[in-house]
Amino acid sequence: MRTFRVAATAVALFVSLSAGAFAQTTLRIGLAEDPDMLDPTLGRTYVGRIVFATFCDKLFDIDEKLNIVPQLALSHETSADGKEMTIKLRPNVKFHDGEPFDAEAAKFSLERHLNFPTSFRKPELATVDHVDVVDPLTIKLVLKTPYSPLIAQLTDRAGMMVSPKAAKEAGDKFGLKPVCAGPYKFVERVQQDRIVFEKFADYWNKENVFIDKVVLLPIVDATVRLANLKSGGLDLIERVLATDIKTVQADPKLKLATAPDLGYLGLTININNDKNKGPLSQSEKVRQALDLSIDRDALNQVVFNGEFTPGNQWISPVHPYYQKAFPVRGRDIAKAKALLKESGAPLPVSIDYMVPKGAENEAVAQVIQSMAAEAGFDLKIRIIEFATSFKQAQAGEFQVFQINWSGRIDPDGNSYIFLHTKAPQNDGGYSNAEADKLMEDARLVTDPAQRKALYEKMTKIVLNDEPLIYLYHRKLLIAHTTKLEGYKQMPDGLVRVIGLKLK
Repeated sequence: MRTFRVAATAVALFVSLSAGAFAQTTLRIGLAEDPDMLDPTLGRTYVGRIVFATFCDKLFDIDEKLNIVPQLALSHETSADGKEMTIKLRPNVKFHDGEPFDAEAAKFSLERHLNFPTSFRKPELATVDHVDVVDPLTIKLVLKTPYSPLIAQLTDRAGMMVSPKAAKEAGDKFGLKPVCAGPYKFVERVQQDRIVFEKFADYWNKENVFIDKVVLLPIVDATVRLANLKSGGLDLIERVLATDIKTVQADPKLKLATAPDLGYLGLTININNDKNKGPLSQSEKVRQALDLSIDRDALNQVVFNGEFTPGNQWISPVHPYYQKAFPVRGRDIAKAKALLKESGAPLPVSIDYMVPKGAENEAVAQVIQSMAAEAGFDLKIRIIEFATSFKQAQAGEFQVFQINWSGRIDPDGNSYIFLHTKAPQNDGGYSNAEADKLMEDARLVTDPAQRKALYEKMTKIVLNDEPLIYLYHRKLLIAHTTKLEGYKQMPDGLVRVIGLKLK
């Protein structure tokens, strides 16, 4: 009998150890919103970029210091006249469907970004005339004109590579079952519930992939996201509330990862697509009055405990391209009222104010509503589901749209797509020929001093026209369990899964 007990114990121990050895690890990430289409050509949301980082590698990436580093490409070289960029590709890379990644595939992906109807990547690659295949692992981008932000664009969705076979078969439905060449491959998506990925066995850098499965869960309520993290239901959450920083720091089971944000939060004004032709769309004086009614410092203190950076441009005051000749102005109710009087707009000025659902978004809107009321504005806050807000913005169904932009490493990425005439994310239809020319000229030069001088002239125009009222620049706040090892926060706000381990 005793012998049987010992043998049974040994078997139980072996079974336990075997189960431990083969147990799958799952990284559960809480997202602040449900992303839009999971197609790098058609996607436009920040939360979508977080999801792409899990499964869709790019030609290039960035490091903590914003240096551009290789990913699916190994190197690049630009011709002396700035009109050709030759890119060497990484060998032995496969897409999730087993198809090879090579020069033909890279050419296909870039041309898809350029030519696909409703592509949001068109302005990012607009100067590319055509792509040549030099050899099986080399492509050449031939440009219409020099384009200084090009390499920076290839560190984001414009540089994401998709399987030609899968993309051709799926057409505009590719985002329902995307096929890329990243560390994890798509398994399923349930709208407003979960997005599931599993480790790709043939990934080119599989030696640095240690977690078997990644599940991303959209949880709009930041308090619920944090509660799930504290209880162990999640391993990492993005966009921690600034008011919850101390709570996270006080919990020995949690870690807070931070970095300065590259983007901004602003109020997009519907200038040319406003069907009601309200005073805000018709007069820059009304827009300037709205701007002057806002106390950015007070907004930062009330909503964010002073953790964020007040701003008035598409880049932060600490950015090298920030125009110090145009500092953030203080609140001036008297001047705001005078401008409204000069405009002749009937008081109070009633405005439809579209705000994506979320605690911080709604708190910001309420503070601005209260401030603006003192100047003579009646902001009618309309809370709307995040993905729906983008559809309505594109359809021009708003007068003010409060929206975050996650930012890019080159200033062009924070300005051109929102401010250039007919750019795809210029939801308010702003158009100024002089500003357009300055943005175009800034793309032609590489010298920082020359570019900054061009942007200074453009800044003066945009701050007068006020198609977009810039409010502040976030601090990226990511919280995760101490069981998650190897996490580093990059300035672009994305969650990179390479190298992560779960204890």
